[in-house]
Amino acid sequence: MATISLTRNRQELVDWYSRNRRRSRALFDLVSDEAYYARPIALRHPLVFYEGHLPGFSFNTLVKRGLGQPGIDVRLETLFARGIDPHESTTSAHGGDDRALWPSREAVHQFAEEADRRVIAALEHEELERPGHPLLDRAEAAFAILEHEAMHQETLLYMWHRLPFEQKRKPDGYAPATEGRSPRREWIDVPPGRATLGVDASTVPFSWDNERPARRVDVPAFSIERHNVTNADFLEFVEAGGYSDARWWRPEDAAWLTAEAITHPLFWERHDGQWFWRGMFDLIPLPAPWPVYVSWAEASAFARWRGMRLPSEAEFQRAAYGTTSLERRFPWGDDEPATGHGVFDFASWDPKPAGSHPAGRSASGIDDLVGNGWEWTSTVFEPFPGFVPIPSYPEYSADFFDGEHFVMKGASMATARELLRPTFRNWFRARYPYVYATFRGVKDGKR
Repeated sequence: MATISLTRNRQELVDWYSRNRRRSRALFDLVSDEAYYARPIALRHPLVFYEGHLPGFSFNTLVKRGLGQPGIDVRLETLFARGIDPHESTTSAHGGDDRALWPSREAVHQFAEEADRRVIAALEHEELERPGHPLLDRAEAAFAILEHEAMHQETLLYMWHRLPFEQKRKPDGYAPATEGRSPRREWIDVPPGRATLGVDASTVPFSWDNERPARRVDVPAFSIERHNVTNADFLEFVEAGGYSDARWWRPEDAAWLTAEAITHPLFWERHDGQWFWRGMFDLIPLPAPWPVYVSWAEASAFARWRGMRLPSEAEFQRAAYGTTSLERRFPWGDDEPATGHGVFDFASWDPKPAGSHPAGRSASGIDDLVGNGWEWTSTVFEPFPGFVPIPSYPEYSADFFDGEHFVMKGASMATARELLRPTFRNWFRARYPYVYATFRGVKDGKR
């Protein structure tokens, strides 16, 4: 059983929380005051919500609910309590765009500062690990708030990406890596074997409920693309009229294309007859070797067009972490993640050319399985047998077991290193196009 030594790790938890908060503040410093109450993605809350939600969730979960300490401001604690996306069928979010319902930026900062003060004091001094306690068993609430903020930082960047360029402050030295050629398409044969899905909670310091419990599954032989599908690859589909050919789309996805007049990936823009990538801070001539970022619906349509399919979650696990006899901690082995292994941990504002990090290659010779973009799978997001909601955040997974969400694996350039474990599962709806998500194809058996 993995044990938690808070005598040894207490300062590590404080440092992690402080690091999270510095990064969040730096992200909010990038946006102008005029954007503060904007909602760049209609299916998400206004930006103001998230600056209060991150410290508010940490305070509510650990200090107020976990430790039973008094609150700061009941109205703000309630207002900033939950950051779940509304359903795609509605653009009505918590509070909408009505500024009268939201506090001033100064008031949000005051609330955040007090929440931070109390959370840090709790991490430094309180009894965080209480066996049998609903939220503090194995220090669950402490780890939950740390990973929650790290995950939200990536979702913040999805929103920042949609803001007008003039509402963002470009960092010094911003220079996307657009050089390089697209890698040639290669297929890798993966022999049959077993893959581990999930983890036993007692063996790790922390895991989310959808990661539990562990089970071993048999995976038949399959072939998988060595590289992610690139912008150059996907351009062929666009130019072949793929978006207007109903053969490649599920009926509900074809209806979405028509209703929203979608003819290309959201991250692409067409100006004066030329394709561009909408970077975080600039329009960039479409970088052919970068992985394409698309929704599950678009990835699936491309795969059908190419005579392949998306990998299952088990196939991804086998390709990323499997060897002939055991499973690795990371695709490249057991070494801690480093910059040479891939593009993750906020290392870049944009992707980098596919295949540009050979040190991160898996045992089977497959590139970029962790970093440079989450990878869509064909697996519907469902609980593993034996699922039990996590007490510190019971709605975290359970609200999304609706058959409409699909599992993503791996990581993007904006995924914190603490989330790079092989059992971590991400998920979004099939037609949600805003995420840093790419894909690669698989085929049954050997080539």
